[in-house]
Amino acid sequence: MLFEEKAVTLADGRTCILKPNTPEYAEEMLTYLSKTAAETPFLLRNPDEVSYTLEEERKILARLLEDPYAIMMLATVDGKVAGNGSINGIGSKRKIRHRCSLAIALYEEYWGLGIGTAMINYMCELAAQIGWLQVDLEVVAENKSAQSVYKKCGFIESGIRHNALFFDDGTYHDEILMYKKLQ
Repeated sequence: MLFEEKAVTLADGRTCILKPNTPEYAEEMLTYLSKTAAETPFLLRNPDEVSYTLEEERKILARLLEDPYAIMMLATVDGKVAGNGSINGIGSKRKIRHRCSLAIALYEEYWGLGIGTAMINYMCELAAQIGWLQVDLEVVAENKSAQSVYKKCGFIESGIRHNALFFDDGTYHDEILMYKKLQ
């Protein structure tokens, strides 16, 4: 969906712009997807699993921009991509169509500046405007930093999905389930 850009002052005094992610950022997004996956083990993808072509990524971004029930947010600092976040519906069945799911990742160099908090809060604000009643997310149990940000943004822990992730090193990792009521 299209939404208004929002400027946010970061902890270091710089300005971050939160805006719709558009097809013009497709090439930068492919780099972002690979690099962020290499910077932390806490994302669902591994760097070698980023296999979209440039044209496929453009189409994905165009489709999401046109979807009135999806949010694909880009964060830029000094004209450079700092992070990306999204909100998508859980499903169309009546019993679950009040819920959406949030995902977010930032380049490591932008951690701790307030970008994640600003993105999450703005995405939740937009999700409420769309009419979603609840935002759900999953976070790797060991990712205490992300859990702290989510709690700061009003998310509540609601459960654990045991052995939800199987890492390449042969270890299993639990996911913490969290939600936030919007209305």
